[in-house]
Amino acid sequence: MKKINCFIPAQSVEQFKSTVEGLKASELVADIYLLANEPIEYEGCKCLVVDSLNSSATVAKIAEHSDAEFSLIYTKYTTLEFGQYGIERFYNLAAGSGIGMIYSDYYQIVDGERKNAPTIDYQVGSLRDDFNFGSVLFYNAEALKRAVKETTAEYQFAGIYNLRLKVSQHYTIVRINEYLYSEIELDTRKSGEKQFDYVDPKNRQVQIEMELACTDHLKAIGGYLVPNFESVNFDEGEFANEASVIIPVRNRARTIEDAIRSVLAQKTTFPFNLIIIDNYSTDGTSDIIRKYAEQDNRVVHLVPERTDLGIGGCWNAGVDHETCGKFAVQLDSDDVYQDENTLQTIVNAFYEQNCAMVVGSYTMTNGDMQPIPPGLIDHKEWTPDNGRNNALRINGLGAPRAFYTPMLRRVKVPNTSYGEDYALGLRFSRQYQIGRIYTSLYLCRRWDGNSDAALSIEKINANNLYKDKIRTMELLARIAMNKK
Repeated sequence: MKKINCFIPAQSVEQFKSTVEGLKASELVADIYLLANEPIEYEGCKCLVVDSLNSSATVAKIAEHSDAEFSLIYTKYTTLEFGQYGIERFYNLAAGSGIGMIYSDYYQIVDGERKNAPTIDYQVGSLRDDFNFGSVLFYNAEALKRAVKETTAEYQFAGIYNLRLKVSQHYTIVRINEYLYSEIELDTRKSGEKQFDYVDPKNRQVQIEMELACTDHLKAIGGYLVPNFESVNFDEGEFANEASVIIPVRNRARTIEDAIRSVLAQKTTFPFNLIIIDNYSTDGTSDIIRKYAEQDNRVVHLVPERTDLGIGGCWNAGVDHETCGKFAVQLDSDDVYQDENTLQTIVNAFYEQNCAMVVGSYTMTNGDMQPIPPGLIDHKEWTPDNGRNNALRINGLGAPRAFYTPMLRRVKVPNTSYGEDYALGLRFSRQYQIGRIYTSLYLCRRWDGNSDAALSIEKINANNLYKDKIRTMELLARIAMNKK
């Protein structure tokens, strides 16, 4: 008996021919359906006319024609080639397991060269709509049909995303850490160039739909938080400074002076200082900091006693310092504030919005501080009513970030050099409102020396795995809180 129905995007015979012929070679494959915008004929295939690959209507059509045990959905318009018994491996692992969906590691063909493309394990906190499953999604047909039956909303963009969320509510999603197929990869941009796709204004409608699907999922699993927030008392403790700008730094001699100058140029109605945590720089950064500390008593040059600190650990050292102000405000060592009013604007937001944390907006620039696409990153998904729920879906929270110091001292910053700010945003938002400023406060410089300008796939995976784990822990905490 044939076991697998296959659903393949189709634009032209030349585009899908090789993929289809490879599928035909497997004895497990039953029907092959071409997903096309208009009728198209090819021997041994059936055609389903669909509006787009990612709509809920397309997913519903796939479910309607999923009359075999499993449904294989391919999500790209480029050639797919399975490895030796790759299809059989998908089937043998899924058969009789009750698993809802299986995905695998794969190879990418870039300019004719085969490269490893490992994926990461799925977990309950893997709520990102850009989670990389690869392009082959192997669904238990029963799970697929149940997911469609339980979907009430109509999505133009979030159909595939909603499908796996619905499946995950009743079934397990499993990764096979084997390289079972090869796909042609056309997007060869560096990681830093892809990083902000999700907040590009042209993708705003997509993001709105993704938020709706995620919010629906959180309600279904008990992780949704209603927009009720604890009040913040700003009278805790005594502070000589109203605010402190915190800059962790290691070996940024090229940019640290610009950052320092942008802080010292701030005009405020309150006293502030700048705490620079110099994490054992060796390139002359320390000399630059020392020069400014000698000239201006607002500059605190702090070299931590510990030698095992990441960015988060440096933040803890700065926040715990006796001169730290009531509000701790972020500035990265290779970025600058938009203008002289940034610090005042941030502090005002704490009182105006009664929030424990403030998230601003920033403008992407090159190394010379000239704007580059996508320009303004305003993180409009951080809405007052649903921001803390949507924060579980998105992979970043905006900048600059600022915190009410007494609360930050209690929570502590994870001693990592990636995702520590995201972890704080999730934790704070569980109880408190996150203040938002939608105008640009910050110039984020994109240059070759940026730590995330061009990451390897292994490093990207490690970063995403950490954030998914943070999301998992936060989601479980919210579910538990809702049960009380």
